[in-house]
Amino acid sequence: MKRPTQAECNPFPYSDSNKRYHTFAYYLHKRFGEKCARIALDAGFTCPNIDGTCGTGGCIYCLNGSASAAGANLAEQYAAGIAAMQNKWNCKKLIPYLQAHTNTYAPVEALRRVYEQALSLPGAVMLAIATRPDCLSPEIISLLAEISQKIPLLVELGLQTVHDDTAARINRGHAYAVFLDGYTRLKQAGGDIAVCVHLINGLPGENKAHMIESAKTVAALHPDMVKLHLLHVLRGTPLYALYQQGAYTPMEQKEYVDIVCDQMELFPPKTVIARVTGDAPEALLVAPLWCRRKTAVTNDIDKELYRRGSFQGSKYSI
Repeated sequence: MKRPTQAECNPFPYSDSNKRYHTFAYYLHKRFGEKCARIALDAGFTCPNIDGTCGTGGCIYCLNGSASAAGANLAEQYAAGIAAMQNKWNCKKLIPYLQAHTNTYAPVEALRRVYEQALSLPGAVMLAIATRPDCLSPEIISLLAEISQKIPLLVELGLQTVHDDTAARINRGHAYAVFLDGYTRLKQAGGDIAVCVHLINGLPGENKAHMIESAKTVAALHPDMVKLHLLHVLRGTPLYALYQQGAYTPMEQKEYVDIVCDQMELFPPKTVIARVTGDAPEALLVAPLWCRRKTAVTNDIDKELYRRGSFQGSKYSI
């Protein structure tokens, strides 16, 4: 008798593969009927943690945002992003992603112009906006709800940790209470808005208990999505200086895989796990170098959940 494949014996309901968690790809396919691709854009915004409003220099791991085509206008960036994406996939449905810095940190009318341009880009089926919880005034949340009536909206909301001492250590510029206020008001805004909460594993001074507590606290909020990131050491950042001094040690691959699996078990099954690791600019990445093997990391997560006989939400309690 033929042994069933991992996909065939997968007990997790929100999956059509061997993945024992609710992937972003699965969510997009169910919502839009086919594979979609995100195109990273830089709209030229800054950040209150860079310009002196709440701090300078940004978070200690930050190096001037992360969009790939800063400096060009949105249409040019979008075209370049599509051309690069087509080397991997042939996607017709696309998600313009305002990624670099804080994309709700500007006057409302300036934001409106950028959002209207982005949602009008060819092939756009959803608009993604990365921001901070301390940049969500009532007027901006009203604008986001308005835009979501024209196109489904995904708001990527940076949290990183629920621990205020860690937030201070990484120069985050706001406390957990500020996140909770912004998140709650955004969830209450109405419209077609999905909220994705970002957490970073391996922050300075944190151990496994800290990371599990962050996941447990966020899980209790029933977020639409979460992203689980690995902390990267990038050349030229304050974190890099700590690393050079021996004051910061990056996570090992097995440690990271184990913690991600522990965290997944805590999240509601319907919460989309939009990312389980992250990318870093290869020329700037100093450590951990194992994160370059992204497929190996995701495969190890799949294998560990299978080894445990576990899946997302297996330890979730209402």
